[in-house]
Amino acid sequence: MSPLKVLVILLHTVATLSTISATDFVYNTNFNSTNIILFGNASIGTSILTLTNQSFFSIGRAFYPRKIPTKPANSSTFLPFATSFIFSIAPIKNFITGHGFAFLFTSSRGVNGTTSAEYIGLFNLSNEGNPHNHVFGVEFDTVRNEEFNDISGNHVGVDINSLRSSSSHEAGYWGGTDDKEFKVLEMKNGENYQVWIEFMHSQLNVTMARVGQKKPRVPLISSNVNLSGILMDETYVGFTAATGKILDNTKILAWSFSNSNFSIADALVTENLPSFVHHKRWFSKGRALAVGVSSVVCVLIIGCCSYIVFFVLLRNKAQEVEDWELEYWPHRIGLNEIDAATRGFSEENVIAVGGNGKVYKGVLHGVEVAVKRIPQEREEGMREFLAEVSILGRMKHRNLVGLRGWCKNERGNFIVVYDFMNNGSLDKRIFECEEKMMLTWEERVQALKNVAVGILYLHEGWEVKVLHRDIKASNVLLDKDMNARLGDFGLAHMHNHHGQVARTTRVIGTIGYIAPEVIRTGRSSTMSDVFGFGILMLEVICGRRPTEEHKPGLIEWLVSLMLQGQIHSAIDERLKAKGGYTIEEVERLLHMALLCSNSDPSVRPTMRQVVKMLEGEMDSVESGEENMEMSLLGKIKSAAMWSGTECTSPYSGYPTFDEIKMFSFHSMMSGSGSGTFPGSESEIIREDRVF
Repeated sequence: MSPLKVLVILLHTVATLSTISATDFVYNTNFNSTNIILFGNASIGTSILTLTNQSFFSIGRAFYPRKIPTKPANSSTFLPFATSFIFSIAPIKNFITGHGFAFLFTSSRGVNGTTSAEYIGLFNLSNEGNPHNHVFGVEFDTVRNEEFNDISGNHVGVDINSLRSSSSHEAGYWGGTDDKEFKVLEMKNGENYQVWIEFMHSQLNVTMARVGQKKPRVPLISSNVNLSGILMDETYVGFTAATGKILDNTKILAWSFSNSNFSIADALVTENLPSFVHHKRWFSKGRALAVGVSSVVCVLIIGCCSYIVFFVLLRNKAQEVEDWELEYWPHRIGLNEIDAATRGFSEENVIAVGGNGKVYKGVLHGVEVAVKRIPQEREEGMREFLAEVSILGRMKHRNLVGLRGWCKNERGNFIVVYDFMNNGSLDKRIFECEEKMMLTWEERVQALKNVAVGILYLHEGWEVKVLHRDIKASNVLLDKDMNARLGDFGLAHMHNHHGQVARTTRVIGTIGYIAPEVIRTGRSSTMSDVFGFGILMLEVICGRRPTEEHKPGLIEWLVSLMLQGQIHSAIDERLKAKGGYTIEEVERLLHMALLCSNSDPSVRPTMRQVVKMLEGEMDSVESGEENMEMSLLGKIKSAAMWSGTECTSPYSGYPTFDEIKMFSFHSMMSGSGSGTFPGSESEIIREDRVF
C-alpha cells in the first residue's frame, strides 16, 4: 500500500473518531465491582477476574459496565478496536480440563439463552447459529467438539452467531527465522498468555504469546470479517466461560480496550503476575530410579493382597449393583459420605417434609447440598427416583436444580443429592413468609422468566423432549443469587422430539395445576406443561393458590374481574403497598397467564413464544406467526375483550373436582384389570407434592 493511501486511511480514521466518544480502559489486576459486571459464577478475588472454578455445569460472564458504540453517529462504518488481555486456564486436580472461554461482543449480558459445557455460555442448542444472536466473539477452546467442526482440543476460533468458527487455528504463535516456525501453546496448563485482537476496515487479526514476550509480528488468525447485521450500534464487550462434566479454572488477569489507541496493550503489566501452573515434584535420576524400583516391589506385594480382598468383596457386592446404576452420571455416592454430610440424617437438618420423603441439609466435600431420602415403602419411590436420576443426571441448565449424585442404602431406600438452594422454594417466599422476606414485583417477574427458560430447555434444548408434568411454585427453588430453578422431576417423562405424547393410565400431577385434557384423556404434552406454567404465573402474580377453601377457583375469579375491567386488581394485596409495577404490565402478564392456562391446548402458546413474550419481544413473536389465524399478541389483547358468553367458553371445559376423582377411580379400576404393572406411571393426583 502506498504511503499516500496509508495517510488517507489514517486521516479518515482520526476524523471519524473525533466525532464520537471513544472507549478506552486498562485493568491491571485491579478488577472490582465498579469496573466490571459479573453474571453467573464469575467472581473477583485479589483483583483478578475468575470466570470458572470447581463448579460443574456452570457459566461465568463478565462485562465492561456500559455499552460501547460500534459505529459513529449516522454512519454505517464500524469503529476500529484494539483489545488485549492476559488469561490463564488452569486444570483442576483429578478432573479432565475444559471447556475454555471466549472474548465477545453481545447485545445481552445475562446468562439467559446460554448453556454451559461445550456452549461455553455463548449460545444454547436452540439459538446456536441464529443470525439474530448479534454475537461476535473469539473463542479459546480446550475441547474438540465435532458438532461444531472444531479442528482440535486446543484452538482459537472466530465466532459469528455460532460456535462453528468462521476461522480457526491451533493455539500458538509464529516465530523463528522469517516468522515461519509455528510454536504451539498449550492453553490449559495454567500458564499466563497474552492475546491481542485488532479490528479495522473489516480486517481482524488475532495474536497470542506467552506473557512477557513481545507481540509476534505475524498474527495467528488474519481474516476479513463483515460485522454488518451482526453487531448492534451499541453493544456489550466482555468474556464468557463455562464448565460441564469437566472443569477448569479460567482467570483474566489484565485487560485493555480502545477504539483509537492500537498501542494500548503496552499499558498492561506483564511482570510479577501470579502463576497458576501446577508444579510437579522432580527427582534426580538416581533417586528416581531407586524410588521407582522400590515402588514396583511394593505395588506388586500390595496388588496381590488387594486382588484377593477385592475379589472376595466383589463377589459379595456384585448382586447389589443393578444394571441401571451403571448408566447415569453423576455416579453413586457412598452412604457413609451422605451420612456424615447430614450428621446421621439428623432431624435438626430436615428442611422439608412431603409425601415423597424428607429433605435434609448437609455439607458434602465442603459444599452445601440438599439430600432427599425416598422411603422404599412408597410404591412410586422407585419410579420417581429413576426419573430424577435419569433426567437431572444428564441434563444441566442454570434454571434446573442441579443433581450431584445418588445412593441406595442397604434397606432399599433411595437417596438423591442436589445442589443446595439457599433461598428455599418460591411458594414460601410468596405465601408463607414475613413481609421482609416476600418477593418484590421485579423478583417475581424474574423468577417467572427463569422458570420459563428452564421449561423451554426441557422441551427443545436437549436431545430428547422432557415433560415436567408437575410445574408449581413449591417445585421452584431459589439459589443464593435468587435465580429460580425448576426441581422435583419425579413425575417427569422423556420421549423423542417427534414421538407421541406421553400416555398414562392415571392422572399425573397436582390438583389445580393439571391441564383439562390430561384429566380427560390421560395424555400429557408440552402444552400441558404450558398450562401448568400459566397457573404458576397466576399464583405468583396474585399471591393466591389455584384452589383455596371457601374461595372461587383462581381462573374463575380472574375471569370475573376481567369482565368488570378490574383484572389488574388481582395482584397480590401485599404488593400493592410496595408498588414497583405498572397496571399495564400486570394486565399484560395476567392476560398472558390466562392464555397459557386456556382449556383448549391449541390456543396456548409454545414455551418459546412464552419466553419471548416475557422478555418483551412481542414484535418477533407476532411476525413469526403469520400462518396462525390470530397472532399471540392479538390473542392476549382479545382476552380483555371477551364477552360474557365468550368468557365462559375458554374455561367452562375445566373438569370439576368430582370429575377428577371419578377419572382417578376409573383409571385405577381399569389399570388393575389390564396388563399394567405397579409403578408404571402410577402417580395419582395429590393435594400437594413437596420437594
